[in-house]
Amino acid sequence: MTSPLDHIDKVKMLDKIPENALIQMVYVSSLTMTARLNTSMFDEVKVSAREYNQQHNITGVLCYGNGRFLQCIEGEKAQVLTLQQRIFADKRHKDIKILLLQAIDQRDFIDWRMRLLFLERWLWSPTTKKQVTQLSPFLPFAPHSWDSERAERFLQVIRTFDTPPHIKSAGITYNAVGNMFRHIIAPHQAFLVVQGVLALLLFIALILLYYQF
Repeated sequence: MTSPLDHIDKVKMLDKIPENALIQMVYVSSLTMTARLNTSMFDEVKVSAREYNQQHNITGVLCYGNGRFLQCIEGEKAQVLTLQQRIFADKRHKDIKILLLQAIDQRDFIDWRMRLLFLERWLWSPTTKKQVTQLSPFLPFAPHSWDSERAERFLQVIRTFDTPPHIKSAGITYNAVGNMFRHIIAPHQAFLVVQGVLALLLFIALILLYYQF
């Protein structure tokens, strides 16, 4: 896991900014394997973030895709930096990297209240797919390789959405691993059944050969 101390230079850039000034922080991280197997992880993050952010007047957006997070946090300097410490201490993610940390005149996501965006095409509803063609240059989602300019361009794109990218209904859970298997298995059930039968026949043949000799 990347240590917060690795980003001390970015934090020092804000030393001369008043504590009540608005700032924006964008960081990326990777989910741990334990977190990926937690079926309620995304719901827990969403609920806790909503409660904490409303109490501390923090807005922003949390994006997930390909096992990685990108989060934009906006609020008063003191509040954002306090939240940063909480985020960096969370054991559910690792490889934390700050892409952007700057003073701002106004919030970009004042009406979003930290919504959760899934940036995986197979999870999107048909309506969402039509709306978010602008995201193609940023997919597959690999924000750890982005610089601050690319992060800003990404934020500019998602700010224009009428509604945020959302997952299909019909009982799909937020579990990344579960969704992955659901996505792979559903369109290829016949193929998987045939492969399973062939594997079973091969296993039987090997047993017969073993006892024959």
